[in-house]
Amino acid sequence: MPGIGAHKLERLEPEHLEEFYERMQKNGSAAGTAHHVHRTIRVALSEAVRRGHVAKNVAEFAKAPRLEEEEIEPYSIEEIQSLLVEASKLRNSARWVIALALGLMWEDIYLDAGYIRIRKNRLRPKYEHGCGNTCGRKPGYCPDRRQIRREFKSTKSRAGRRTIGLPDPLIKLLIKHRAEQGRERQEAGESWEDKGYVFAQPTGGPLIPNTDYHQWKRLLEDAGVRDGRLHDARHTAGTVLLLLGVPDVIVDAIMGWEPGGSAGMRARYMHITGPMLKNVAKQVGDALWGVVESPGEEAGEGSKKGATDPN
Repeated sequence: MPGIGAHKLERLEPEHLEEFYERMQKNGSAAGTAHHVHRTIRVALSEAVRRGHVAKNVAEFAKAPRLEEEEIEPYSIEEIQSLLVEASKLRNSARWVIALALGLMWEDIYLDAGYIRIRKNRLRPKYEHGCGNTCGRKPGYCPDRRQIRREFKSTKSRAGRRTIGLPDPLIKLLIKHRAEQGRERQEAGESWEDKGYVFAQPTGGPLIPNTDYHQWKRLLEDAGVRDGRLHDARHTAGTVLLLLGVPDVIVDAIMGWEPGGSAGMRARYMHITGPMLKNVAKQVGDALWGVVESPGEEAGEGSKKGATDPN
């Protein structure tokens, strides 16, 4: 079966794209990768239509690769508490409490006012050799490596640019973290890279995502908590907000959900655990039948006040 490049642009059909996506997945590509390719082709063909090169965008008619819905597994409150205890023993301990982004800058944090403003994301670093490719290592491990990708980009959407309130314990933790970083700055002296990162290396430079990943896995192991992604901590935050009855519009703003798809996102985050279900069942039982009498009470007295008369 020829690839889509074998077809002239004006003769490209939706079926050609669908066969291409299917072949990608049979050859080992993830559904998410094929879906991303579909979006890229759709944008490119849309531009071709705009410029008059083709009459229609066939990608609009092709069936996009089906994506499996992401399984959300938030941590329980008890698991989060265990993680916080272990995290408090680590350098950059506040980083695991916030669980937002490695690229958070001090200019984004307003401790006196008590909030964080999310405006940009840090991009994964990309390097090239600065040694003329003589070190025998990968570019990212070259002693003279040079970064060739910009460090930041603006958040994808207006919903992504959001303001998040900080609870008092976290404000105190960030104040302590800022003081500790100030001491590291003094110790580093002229070696300090004054880039403004909240969570940085001992010399002020940005944290390496791969190193951060391994530290997270070690933290889970030390805390005796099941394996999972740091993103699962974010899912936990979404669940807690919903269970606390925080208004939907506030939850959407904090989590950075787009208004159009926020209802579906809230439904996915609303994980109801066993203890929560038991608590709700007890509340319903108390409301309908009152408090059940204990074995020591006299049988002729009936149930306590609030019980429903079966007669």
